[in-house]
Amino acid sequence: MSVAIRVEGLSKRYVLRHQRHGRYTALRDVLAEGAKNLGRRLLGRAGRGAGGAPDREPFWALRDVSFEVEEGTRLGIIGRNGAGKSTLLKLLSRVTEPTAGRITLRGRVSSLLEVGTGFHPELTGRENIYLNGSILGMRLAEIRRKFDEIVAFAEVERFLDTPVKRYSSGMYVRLAFSVAAHLEPEILVVDEVLAVGDAQFQKKCLGKMEEVGRGGRTVLFVSHNMDAVLSLCNQGILLKEGSIARMGSIAEVVGDYRRRVAELNYSVETCLARGGSGGARVLRVWVADAQGAAVSAVTSDQPVMLCLEAEVEEVHAGGKALDVGFGVDDADGRRLFTTVSSWNDETVAITGHSLRVGCLLDRLPLVPGRYLISVSLVFQNDTLDSIVHCGAVDVLPGGGAIHANRARDHGDLDLPCRFRMLA
Repeated sequence: MSVAIRVEGLSKRYVLRHQRHGRYTALRDVLAEGAKNLGRRLLGRAGRGAGGAPDREPFWALRDVSFEVEEGTRLGIIGRNGAGKSTLLKLLSRVTEPTAGRITLRGRVSSLLEVGTGFHPELTGRENIYLNGSILGMRLAEIRRKFDEIVAFAEVERFLDTPVKRYSSGMYVRLAFSVAAHLEPEILVVDEVLAVGDAQFQKKCLGKMEEVGRGGRTVLFVSHNMDAVLSLCNQGILLKEGSIARMGSIAEVVGDYRRRVAELNYSVETCLARGGSGGARVLRVWVADAQGAAVSAVTSDQPVMLCLEAEVEEVHAGGKALDVGFGVDDADGRRLFTTVSSWNDETVAITGHSLRVGCLLDRLPLVPGRYLISVSLVFQNDTLDSIVHCGAVDVLPGGGAIHANRARDHGDLDLPCRFRMLA
């Protein structure tokens, strides 16, 4: 069988810019720093920020990645946030150029990297099918031949002549995926974007990608949903910090990934995904019992408190209310539960410049395993700080649990229940 994709020594470097002052900087500070930097350049010195830190820092999203993919392979690319998965797909899709290395592709590539990729918001769904098909290199006759199938799969018949800027995110992704999958590319590249669709459509997409693979074409699939990866893919690549940690059968690669996740120490300092506009900064995230004592494990039938500590800048100090959010994911990164303080009509007021808050749950009715915690601080729809997987808790079987040894593919919830005979 011939090689569809060959990657040799692939590397991608970005330059990170560091803001040297706080969120609010006076004009005199900007002018003074500009004068200093001019003087440094005249003296042949590199511009440096406060404390001698460089203004710019190189970041290698990928470094010396090499692999081959044979035609007809359904390749799952997995790894933690920040491992380089999306960067690799962008390079393979020619969205961005590599810093070093070489990519050889055999055949046309159809990519779905984000919602509405290649769509023009002012054009209708019908017009965007033809536009996107042309961008993918398809002839007009090919697009016409597949047009009805594309529309039927996307389930947007009623809105076909409506500008796509009025589509919901679900309609966007249905049409975008349908175009990408039906126009017979030799290589189909799909990122986590399918998470936007509903469960029924995700299942439909997985079936379509499996059909594409069985037809001898190549599929590259990035997802945090390990069940979806296992059901679709036959080969896998595990990325870690921009390099290949393992490559082989999908079962072996997913098993390795899950073992690594179980051994990780999750904290604010070690998280790989953080964002926000500033104004508040989470310092610590932990799990406690109902009395407030920190714990690393709870049983599924006992109360548990999700806690965080944060520092708040002057602009938000003095009683201004913030929205505090907690999310609980399984070990594969799938969201199981989200709660936000304002959803419960609760006000989180700031005292001084510090914030310590806990969210008390009556129980965590989950099957035994490790679960990951994410947090966010929001003020009037502006996310000040958001951290993915900065805490973890091990859930143990509760006293009345009957599902202690149940396989995870039966679901994560361990809800108390009873069976009774009906008259």
